[in-house]
Amino acid sequence: MSKIISISNHKGGVGKTTSTINIGAGLVELGKKVLLIDLDPQANLSQSLGYPDEDVNIYGAFKGDYKIQPIQVVKGLDIIPSTLDLSGAEVEVSEEAKAKYILKKLLDPIRASYDYILIDCPPSLGLLTINAFIASDEVFIPLQAQYLAIQGLTKLIDVIDRVKSKLNKGIRVGGIFITQYDQRRILNRNVAAIIDNHFKDKVFNTKIRDNIALAEAPAENMDIFRYSSKSYGAEDYLSLCKEIINK
Repeated sequence: MSKIISISNHKGGVGKTTSTINIGAGLVELGKKVLLIDLDPQANLSQSLGYPDEDVNIYGAFKGDYKIQPIQVVKGLDIIPSTLDLSGAEVEVSEEAKAKYILKKLLDPIRASYDYILIDCPPSLGLLTINAFIASDEVFIPLQAQYLAIQGLTKLIDVIDRVKSKLNKGIRVGGIFITQYDQRRILNRNVAAIIDNHFKDKVFNTKIRDNIALAEAPAENMDIFRYSSKSYGAEDYLSLCKEIINK
C-alpha cells in the first residue's frame, strides 16, 4: 500500500531537504519505488538533484495548468520539481474554496504508482505545508540535537494535531529523527536523551551523523548513495530507511 510522508520542520538548517532526498534514495536501494515532491519555493531539492529550471513543475500543477508529471531521476526514483514562482501560490490560490486540498487532489490519481511519496515541505506552516499535511499519512520530523530545536518542535506537533482534528483524521507523526549528530558533543548527547525520553517510541533509533559527504553530494547533483555509498551518511540513511519500512 502506498504511503505519503511529509518531511517537515519550520526551523531551517535541520537537514530537511537532505533527508528527503536520501530517505527517498535509500528506500529505492531497498527495492521501493519512490516519488519526491519539492514543495519548497526555494527549490533546494530540485537543485540538489539537477532539476532547477524545469518548465513542468509543482507550481504549474498547483495552478491547474497541467496534471502532475513526474521526472525520472534514476530507476525507481522520480521527482516533481519546484520553482521560485511557487512562493506566489499561497496568494494566487488562497481564495479557492478547496485551496487546502489541491495537493491531495493532484496526488490521488498517481499515489498507487509508488510505494512511497515524500514531500519536502517549506520551512513555514503556511498553506503549502497545510496542503502537504492534508495529503499525507504521516509526518517525519528531522531535528538537530539542540535545545532551541525542541522548543520549535512543540509548535509543529500542535499544527499537526489541529490538521488531524479538522482536516485529515488519518495523519500522524510517523517519527522524529536526529540529524547532524556528533556523539563526542555533550550537548548533542544530552538533547538526544531528552528527545528520547519525551517522545519515546516516536523517535527513530538511527541518528544521522554529521558527515561532509552529505554536504558534498548536492554539488554533484547526487544522492548520498550514488555519491559515496561507503560514507557514514549512506550508512545512516540506509539504517533509517530500514526502520521506516519495518516501523
